Amino acid sequence: MKIVVLGAGLVGSAIVRDLAAEPDFDVTAVDIDRTLLAGLAAEIGVGTTRADLREPEAVSRVVSGADLVISAVPGCMGFATLKAIISAGKNVVDISFFAEDPFLLDDLARRKGVTAVVDCGVAPGLCNIIAGRVQAEVDQIDRYTCYVGGLPAIRRWPYEYQAGFSPSDVLEEYIRPARMVENGQEVVYPALSAVELIDFPLVGTLEAFNTDGLRTLRRTLKAANMREKTLRYPGHANLMRIFRESGFFSEEPVVVDEQPVRPIALASKLLFEQWRLGEGEHDFTVMQVLIEGWDRGHPFLRRFDLFDRYDVASHTTSMARTTGYTCAIVARQVLDGLFDEKGVCPPEYLGRTPGCYEDLLAGYARRGIHVVEQAF
Repeated sequence: MKIVVLGAGLVGSAIVRDLAAEPDFDVTAVDIDRTLLAGLAAEIGVGTTRADLREPEAVSRVVSGADLVISAVPGCMGFATLKAIISAGKNVVDISFFAEDPFLLDDLARRKGVTAVVDCGVAPGLCNIIAGRVQAEVDQIDRYTCYVGGLPAIRRWPYEYQAGFSPSDVLEEYIRPARMVENGQEVVYPALSAVELIDFPLVGTLEAFNTDGLRTLRRTLKAANMREKTLRYPGHANLMRIFRESGFFSEEPVVVDEQPVRPIALASKLLFEQWRLGEGEHDFTVMQVLIEGWDRGHPFLRRFDLFDRYDVASHTTSMARTTGYTCAIVARQVLDGLFDEKGVCPPEYLGRTPGCYEDLLAGYARRGIHVVEQAF
């Protein structure tokens, strides 16, 4: 099986390594960064192709011989890249965090006979799969809540944060209005709003704030109340609000020394240099999904907890593990025919498909990742 992975960054490279461990897979990594590609080629001997994936023609060219494509490009490129992959008639698993509605490509994917699994990371991704699984098992869901975050194990002033994925996608979480569902109606709140403090075992106190993470669940999950919140160390949300309200995250150019400068481009460059995880620095991922409702005339509350740490043996960050391995396991499910629904398929569709959730948990366990479910 020939697999082409578009994007060889923090998460994309973890996907490449995981898939390349399978003797039946012929994996090619594609990126514009020669250094990233050379590192992967030297480390695990995968094929590499340098290409500017901002160009749809380049995407079509590099995926032409693939049995399956994985898109791990930054969110700003995600929708156009996905469209090019589908147009080429290739099955795809996508983890890019793009702002556009993926269902806009559903008709195209169906016409091409393509399975296009979108938002297939940890959140969105795993949390959606859990929601789809529960919805298939119960009579009624009333409330869905997801708390999730990836954080450095060691807190360092002033941000107490380091990014486990594309910096532009991190900043997008702080900018994009957060769409929630309350009493059956969609409501919109500013990102970084409604800060609350929550205690988590093994972690301590974290702050949770509104972000636009419900994604496709707003359309596919029948629940009267739904919300998603991002987790950070306390104080981070207020600091990011200061940056945002001061204009540092604006796309509108300002003139500095007679030169137009996009504030968000400068902020992304400066912040990511300080947010970059250094060699051997440890991180962790924490996620809690709470689903309440009714089944067979009785109320229920089901809680799903994930806690994962940096893997010392493979030098893989937890965010790359939880996001990348979810994508890699689902890619195997598509290749094996365990999931073969056509069209644009958000992860909750896998949750409602017999066998997919169990296979995902088994794949996690083999990689040392565990999801703990409790019923109340």
